[in-house]
Amino acid sequence: MSTQFPVPQASEAPLTDSFGRVARKLRISVTDRCNFRCGFCMPSAPLWLGANELLTFEEITRVTRILGSMGVTKVRLSGGEPLLRPALEELVSSVTRIPAISEVGLTTNGMFLAKQVRKLAGAGLSEVTVSLHSLKPERYDAITGTKGAFETVLAGLDSAKDAGLRTKVNCVVTRGCNEDEICDFARLAYEGGLTVRFIEYMPFDGAKPWNSTLVVSGEEIISKIRSAFELEGGERAPGSTATNFRFRGKREGGVSTITSITKPFCSDCDRIRLKANGMIVPCLFSNSEFDIRSGLRSGESDERIAQSVRRAFNLKFAGVESLIRSGAALRNIRPMHVIGG
Repeated sequence: MSTQFPVPQASEAPLTDSFGRVARKLRISVTDRCNFRCGFCMPSAPLWLGANELLTFEEITRVTRILGSMGVTKVRLSGGEPLLRPALEELVSSVTRIPAISEVGLTTNGMFLAKQVRKLAGAGLSEVTVSLHSLKPERYDAITGTKGAFETVLAGLDSAKDAGLRTKVNCVVTRGCNEDEICDFARLAYEGGLTVRFIEYMPFDGAKPWNSTLVVSGEEIISKIRSAFELEGGERAPGSTATNFRFRGKREGGVSTITSITKPFCSDCDRIRLKANGMIVPCLFSNSEFDIRSGLRSGESDERIAQSVRRAFNLKFAGVESLIRSGAALRNIRPMHVIGG
């Protein structure tokens, strides 16, 4: 749903929801468009936003600066595929110049990364996460709906490492598709000094019915990896989505699980999301969205924009954990390509 509301007096207190959770991280979708067609992310016939519906870089920077005044310190740029947005390094540069922002990361499918990574690193980007859901070229093509992209994406991954950026891999594990590659991905992490994050299948695949049998749990994933590698750790930092493991005897590389379905982490969630069309999304698992683009374009002050964000965040949903505990059936909320995770 899209919601507009009156705005009371603003303050610079931390951005806090009704459950006491404080926003520290901002996820920004810079475009809904993507050159891939991963089935767990996008409907078969997506409807794209028009160019005038997208927030400009200036508008995104303004929102980020306002959120920074309320305690947000980390930003992640996503899509769709964010590198389809021309001159993305200009946005990176403007966001990194905001004093409150300590880190700007990027999540990408990697197809255009090798060509752009030097400009992005030069603009202040600190971390890149590449979505990579198979290490078998033909299967990769089938998952992404592309042909011949696999080697280009691997080259992009290498280019990010060569540019000195912290580099991670995201792999959505789907039963019957790629769970047989879990140990192969762990070896990629072990030999390449990377962090590979295994993500449980979630209900964000467009209009298709949610199928819980496709979920491979984080516990099962780690069990498979332990059959081939000795792991240490297993900690999740407060506010983090990932439970992190290290390879015994290795200083670099590791694996993580993101257990949004089997072991949610809603109680200390510290994220707020901004869609490419200027909708604030307080919770990934709720369909509530709040329009701030109208205020940005009608001349509202920073104070009024801040209060709009504050009101939206105060209505943040308890989270998927509450649905699971209540026994409610999970359902598709929105296709992932419009929000970027």
